[in-house]
Amino acid sequence: MKPTHWLILAFALTTSTFAQNATKSVAAPPTKTTEPLSQATVEKIAAMTPVLDGKTLDGWIQSPINYNLAAGDISNMGAFAKKLVEKSDAVSAFLDQQLDDAAIRELAELSSGTATNTKAAASTLMKGINKVVNGPCIFDEKRFAAVQLSPDAKELLAQQPTGPQSAHLNRLLLEDAYPSEIAKSQKMSWIVKDGAMASTGAGRGVIYTKNDYTNYRIIFNMREISGNHQPCVLLFCTRPAPGEKGLDALGGIQFQVPNGGHWDYRPGFNKGGTGFTNPTKTKYNNHEWSQVEILVNAKNGTARMAVAQPIGTKGIENLDYNNPEAGKTGPFALQMHNGGLFDEYKDIRIELDPKEDELITAE
Repeated sequence: MKPTHWLILAFALTTSTFAQNATKSVAAPPTKTTEPLSQATVEKIAAMTPVLDGKTLDGWIQSPINYNLAAGDISNMGAFAKKLVEKSDAVSAFLDQQLDDAAIRELAELSSGTATNTKAAASTLMKGINKVVNGPCIFDEKRFAAVQLSPDAKELLAQQPTGPQSAHLNRLLLEDAYPSEIAKSQKMSWIVKDGAMASTGAGRGVIYTKNDYTNYRIIFNMREISGNHQPCVLLFCTRPAPGEKGLDALGGIQFQVPNGGHWDYRPGFNKGGTGFTNPTKTKYNNHEWSQVEILVNAKNGTARMAVAQPIGTKGIENLDYNNPEAGKTGPFALQMHNGGLFDEYKDIRIELDPKEDELITAE
């Protein structure tokens, strides 16, 4: 064989070997397993400390509900706007007087049906009304003389509330004044239902543990019933002072379950942030039950997540976080990202200062 032929053959063999290795290196990792957890792992999970008893919300704190009105809370925007424009009752006359010029312009267009952009007009009007909701108590005996107050409104009124509870009272008073136009607000953002902690779709907010944690493993089962955003949990949170609403999303690091989305809510960030990696891109059905394991260490700002579907099978690591600047001792929280989300969490268990620095469900 001629020298040139030897060179051509050697090149072909080298190219073929490279191609095979390249194919192996880019092969997609599995996105679901069916291998069951070992009996030892099942027993270890069962031995972890429960932080949800399946009957009450003992051990957890709910952030105050956002009682702002959204356009979707108004059943008939045109009829509602017309009452305010015509000052058809004392409460409507009062509300009309509180609106700024921008809201008054949109109010007139919504009332007459001439708004070129109904959604934008309604948003502007709601912003004006929500300034009233979040302001001083709007109750006045003459103003509400013709309004049948609900037991909830009467009870809260007697307490002379301040802060977030004052906004709650104002929302209840408006609901009573416009029973056919304004939807009833939820009393609670989270309830216990069929052994699970369930969000009620009430609005953006969080529920967080009464205890603070530094180095821990937390395992739970979850699913989304309905909604337009992935279920979320929060790590490295800032605990609110007693009676205060606290930072948005508690200023924490968000892990979206079950598929590894994420966000950085630390003050000054509010973005995708740095430090996140997705070892595997999973495509779990978030409407089915998943088992989630998160290993957290606030000392070095690390957190790793593995998810299994169905429950009882081995998990796949699909989200890692490493940012020493973000690590801090604080509560673990569940987040309802926005109104209309109905998520369920159950069998929430925690292990403090775990001996194994590995995701036990993914081994």
